[in-house]
Parts: sequence; C-alpha cells; structure tokens
Amino acid sequence: MPDEQRPVISAVIVSYNTRDMTLRCLTALNAELGGMAAEVFVVDNGSTDGSAEATREAFPAVSVIDLGRNAGFGAANNVAFARATGEYALLLNSDAFVRPGAITALVAAAGYDQRLAVIGPRLLNGDGSLQPSCYKFPSPWRALCENTLLTAAFPNHPLLGDFRTWPHNQPREVGFVIGACMLVRRSAIEEVGGFDEGFFLYAEEADWCRRFWKAGWRVLFTPAAEVVHLGGGSGKEQPAKVFCEFHRAQERFQRKHYGLIGLAFFRLTMVAGACLRIALFGIGAVLGRSGRDRSLRQVSRWLRILKWTVGFRGPGLAAY
Repeated sequence: MPDEQRPVISAVIVSYNTRDMTLRCLTALNAELGGMAAEVFVVDNGSTDGSAEATREAFPAVSVIDLGRNAGFGAANNVAFARATGEYALLLNSDAFVRPGAITALVAAAGYDQRLAVIGPRLLNGDGSLQPSCYKFPSPWRALCENTLLTAAFPNHPLLGDFRTWPHNQPREVGFVIGACMLVRRSAIEEVGGFDEGFFLYAEEADWCRRFWKAGWRVLFTPAAEVVHLGGGSGKEQPAKVFCEFHRAQERFQRKHYGLIGLAFFRLTMVAGACLRIALFGIGAVLGRSGRDRSLRQVSRWLRILKWTVGFRGPGLAAY
C-alpha cells in the first residue's frame, strides 16, 4: 500500500459476548477517528450473543473477523495485526470508550520520540474516578514487597513502592500499561513481534512491554488522553475461569522471565502473603463489628489464592 494511502490508525477490538458494549465502543471510536485515515477491526472470539452479526449490521465499514472460538486476548489481537496496515495499532477493549481528543492525544504523544513503542492513556472508571493503569513489572522482588505489605506501607518508595498512589496526572515512562487501551507503533511490533499467545488472558501486555523494553523501545503514559474503562466485561459470567487465568498468567510470567527458581520464590512469597492476610483479616473478623463481612470476604479470597498456589484447585477449578 502506498504511503499516501496508509492508515494512521489500525484500531483492534477483541469481542467476547459483549455485543452492546462493543457497539458502544465502536460508536465512541468512530466519533473520535473523524477524518483520520483509519481502519477498524473487530475480532470476535466465538461469541454466542450475536456480537459479530450486530457489528456487521451496525458498522458495515468495520472488518469483522469471526474466529468461531475463544482464542484468547493476545491471539485474537495477533490475527488483526497480521492484516493491519496502519502506522499505529490502537488496542481497545470492548468495554473501553475513548473520550473526546483521546486518539489525537495518543498519536501526538507518540510523535515526541520515535523509540516510544507503547503509549497508554489515563483510564477512568464509569463514575469518572481514576482507574490505575500503570505498573512496574511483576518480579520475585515485587512479589516479596507486595506480600510482606512493604509496598502498602511505602507506596512511593523507589524500590519498595509502585504507582498505586500516583495520581496519573503527568506523562512518564512506566514499566507497562494495561491492555484496555494501548497505542502501539507498527515498526515496534514488526521488530519485537505480537503478543505471546501462551498467555490466554492477563499478563500478556506486561510480557509484551517487557519485550519492547528489552529491545530498546520504551513505554509512555500520558494523561492528555482519557478513556473510560468499565472492566471485566467479558468475564462476568465465568468468574472461576477468570480467577484461574489470572493466577496462571502470573505464574507463567514469572517462569518465562525469571526461570524455575523465580517461580518457586514467587510461590513461596504468595503463600506467605496469603497466610499473613488470612491471619490479619481473621483477627479483624473476630474483633471488628462494622467491617466483619468485608473481613470474612477477604479471608475467603485469600484462602482461595492459598489453595491455588499450593496446587489444590478444588471443585469448579479442576477443569481449568
């Protein structure tokens, strides 16, 4: 394709049983693309709610790729990457809605430095409150800090802390941004490759950004672009599967980047962290009054994580 005809944006939306949100996402996206040279792909992961058909009917200009099965988030995006021709790929969750000026701001930020592979926006919850979207890479060290509550005690410490209390109000380079919305330079994808399809759901964007960093590219967060992200749109009907995929992805990331020793250390810190929290929330449930129900829910949550970490999947999880 000649350069003068090449799209600036190749927008990719992965849909899985989120018909109404996908249509809403496309409506907001089309309004923002305006006169910008762009192509839009919706990759449907075997939805059973008529998502693909509804998208074709409402947005005939959109390229709908119906995989007929749930291939996972990364694999579905990779299918679209193989067909995309734009200078940038805009990854957008089906439950993410771009606000006015967001795409223009992301492209402008990318233009500041040709070695920026990924630019992430400021994410907002449905009520307009901040949704944290920037993180340091998972590692055995980060697991130790998290599970011993050092990060919670010193959130702004350069070694112990993370971005949880940062107001996301200034541009800055970060380890990775979550995949709800990412603008990715095509030349960076061509050099590093697409998502590792071994990650079915979760941690694939952390792995991707780590690979970009290792290849000499960088990742930027910019508050100039804002996107509303509802979160959990595709997984609400399968909480057990979502739980398993999240924790499986975390362990796969550790093994891939830190080896078996790193994975063993990660699991050890997870066991210690789960036991610590079960004890603390258990004490809270016994002694507290107003927050007793919340403490009991947390005890149940961390018991589940502990069982997963030591290898006991239990009924309802064994199939995953």
